[in-house]
Amino acid sequence: MIPSAPLVPENDPTVLFTSAGMHPLVPYLLGESHPNGRRLLSVQKCLRTDDIEEVGDISHNTFFEMLGFWSLGDYWKQDSLRWTLEWFTRVLGLDQERISVTVFAGDSDAPRDDEAVQVWLELGIPQERIYYLPKKDNWWPPAGKTGPCGPDSELFYDTGRPKHGSDCLPGCGCGKYMEIGNNVFMQYNKTAEGRYEPLEQRNIDVGLGLERTLCVHLGTSDVYATDLFTSIVQRINELYASRQSLRGNDTMRKREWKSEEKEGNCDSPNHLTPIRYSNSCRVASAV
Repeated sequence: MIPSAPLVPENDPTVLFTSAGMHPLVPYLLGESHPNGRRLLSVQKCLRTDDIEEVGDISHNTFFEMLGFWSLGDYWKQDSLRWTLEWFTRVLGLDQERISVTVFAGDSDAPRDDEAVQVWLELGIPQERIYYLPKKDNWWPPAGKTGPCGPDSELFYDTGRPKHGSDCLPGCGCGKYMEIGNNVFMQYNKTAEGRYEPLEQRNIDVGLGLERTLCVHLGTSDVYATDLFTSIVQRINELYASRQSLRGNDTMRKREWKSEEKEGNCDSPNHLTPIRYSNSCRVASAV
């Protein structure tokens, strides 16, 4: 188990904030030996702004915590995908029939991930719940412009919401399917020239969002309804109600003050400000 790295990265000019657990591990993904071994775990504090337009839906947060486990040149896809599925189904008790997965569809840089598909089939995920998506959906990029990267395979949980249309599928963002985990197969290094070269050491990077995991485990409508946020939301509601109450009282006082000014009552609090004296009050003061 390794500690969470600082939210503001140390000695890393490629990013402003730590947005994934892989950032502090880049040297080890490239082959450097890690002092804690080749199998690692962490709960990493993260901050992301690239999908800030989605923050506020049922599953996206700007700040969140990522449960992660890694293989630095040790186990590969078979164990990674199996352990991830077992975590959700055997440990947390999620219904496997509600889990769909996505895999990299392949392009000119790397082939379609048929290896991951075969593993999912062996684990009991039927072909009709396995989706092939392009690089923008199923490829984990480097932390900066260059570095370790590779195809990934994501797990989505059916929230029970109705489909938004015939083209509704995992990754569409309508809320029908919530991404709950991502297995990244770090097997390439992107060069400054844009080439994807195979890494000498193949790595596994698995990310499981804490807030989303808790959401599907508890069966809440969204991440904000989990006990991670309920006390915060309750306090915000209390402050909002208090502010609205003060605004209401202030509106009543202003109405009373205006009425008093019309009647020439110089005891109105507004008369503490000379520029708001009424003519009758100036006369009264002069007398």
